[in-house]
Amino acid sequence: MLVAMTLLGSSTVAIAQSSSNSVNAAPPAPPARVAAIPPKAAADMQMVLDQLPVLGAKPIETLTPVKARIQPSAADATKAVMRQKGMSTAPDPAVTTQDLPYGSDPMQFARIYKPANANSAPMPIIVYYHGGGWVIADVNTYDAAPRLLAKQLNALVVSVEYRHAPEFKFPAQHDDASAAYKWVLQNAQSWGGDTSKLALAGESAGGNLAIATAIYARDNNLTKPVHVLSVYPIANSSMTLPSRTDSANAKPLNTAMLKWFGYYYTNAMADMQDPRLNLVGANLRGLPPTTIVNAQIDPLRSDGETLAAAMKVAGDKVEQRTFPGVTHEFFGMGTVVRGAYDANAYAIARLKAALGIRN
Repeated sequence: MLVAMTLLGSSTVAIAQSSSNSVNAAPPAPPARVAAIPPKAAADMQMVLDQLPVLGAKPIETLTPVKARIQPSAADATKAVMRQKGMSTAPDPAVTTQDLPYGSDPMQFARIYKPANANSAPMPIIVYYHGGGWVIADVNTYDAAPRLLAKQLNALVVSVEYRHAPEFKFPAQHDDASAAYKWVLQNAQSWGGDTSKLALAGESAGGNLAIATAIYARDNNLTKPVHVLSVYPIANSSMTLPSRTDSANAKPLNTAMLKWFGYYYTNAMADMQDPRLNLVGANLRGLPPTTIVNAQIDPLRSDGETLAAAMKVAGDKVEQRTFPGVTHEFFGMGTVVRGAYDANAYAIARLKAALGIRN
């Protein structure tokens, strides 16, 4: 799930930003639900969505950050469907993990995924950033995608944990993302990685961090990633994007939740236009080839579509695809949702080509 600064109207922002920024501060009351009806989810996608209320999940926009962090997630709903189908929910043993710190704060660590049967040859590296609106979720919630990428690409995947808002507001998460990227460049060789074959990836808030970190690498003369995979990223601060209306009542991410995330993440109204958040307003020239994946039933769908258009105008090589019948968070559901399986296959094929992987 992801912050969407676009939904903070000027009057709401004035109220929110004049109030306390403490952890216990209450956000503005969620607005009345927009009477938009999103496209119908595919049956297998709907099975996952139906598990959220069964597990006791409540609308995030009605909760405090602390309560939102401990309630059932879309990943939990996916596992519930897997159990119904008699599938194991245990982590795939073909991939091992190790947690290592890249900073002094307890949340500044990375989980390194490595194929269990890896040989001595240097492996490609994927630096991956998880979602959660920069407020909720962690590397445990977003385990499916990095584990799959490590296995399918025979690569080291470094899943970055970062400090969360509202305890640490913007730009703390972007600072952590770039610090972790530099740390990977300095240390990956000792883990068996090849920094000449390095890609960035991320979902949700992490989809934004992947693009923002590529910009940071360009501007600071760091080794550039050879590719960026950005899955349903936040990218556009416009308040009138089509998906803000047509998917206003979508699950598991809706328009009211976007406002909730934005309230807790930002310091002031000016943050909304910062190019690290409003990526369509950033200098996008000279970025690596990029793949953008979006879900049809997602208030952030238009972000990915407009980001792809802006990158093309800037002269970048970018391919964007919106998958029908699926919702935000679908990318980690490939075991039970066909649309997610297809998106995974598409993204992996794009990464294989970029990284020179022939198998």
